[in-house]
Amino acid sequence: MLGVIINVLTVLIGSSIGLLFKKGIPQRVSNAAMTGLGVCTLYIGITGSLCGQNVLIIIASTIIGAIVGTIIDIDGNINKLANKVESKFRKNTKKISVAEGIITATLLFCVGSMTVTGSLLAGLIGDNSVLITKAMLDLVSSTMLASSLGIGVLLAAIPLFLIQGGLVIFADFLSPFLSVEAINEMTCVGSLLIIMIGTNLMGITKIKVADYLPAIVLAPVIYNLTPYFKRFSELFMNIKF
Repeated sequence: MLGVIINVLTVLIGSSIGLLFKKGIPQRVSNAAMTGLGVCTLYIGITGSLCGQNVLIIIASTIIGAIVGTIIDIDGNINKLANKVESKFRKNTKKISVAEGIITATLLFCVGSMTVTGSLLAGLIGDNSVLITKAMLDLVSSTMLASSLGIGVLLAAIPLFLIQGGLVIFADFLSPFLSVEAINEMTCVGSLLIIMIGTNLMGITKIKVADYLPAIVLAPVIYNLTPYFKRFSELFMNIKF
């Protein structure tokens, strides 16, 4: 868990620095920074989305994930939980909510091959090098994010700890299901969500990204079930009516 703890600490430190800088930034400069951050987020999302190899898996996991997330109203529930914190830290003139900061930062910190691979290596063989490298990258990105999105980025350290810590603890159980190919599909779907965040930050869309979160979990599940779907379809095609 050493790598996870270091990663969480770097996010806390980077976010704190970003929050300090935010107080002295004029609104017009903050708006320009938000647009620039949106463009950079789009780049991160587009780059990661190229990892996918099977477009049907991506489509199925995204659509099913969106349906599940909308039915259980993930976005609404996250916003309800964030309202108490938001009432303390958010001013009436601010447009960015605590929930948006948490969701945006959590996806950027937790979606990607470095998160999954690094956590599995830490859990299986005690190699924290990948997570520590990721921590240094998150130190910089959390500073920039917090200066634009506020306290929600700092609070994203909690889901970061839970997600990466969970992967480390359950590495032995998860490793057979998270092959390189499965991780790539999961990264691709997660990157599509990051693209949504990028367009939100730029003011182009107002997508409830949190409702799509189940898609990230569904991607490796559907990938591992694909061989069974193929066998079933072959058996079905061979049946003579």
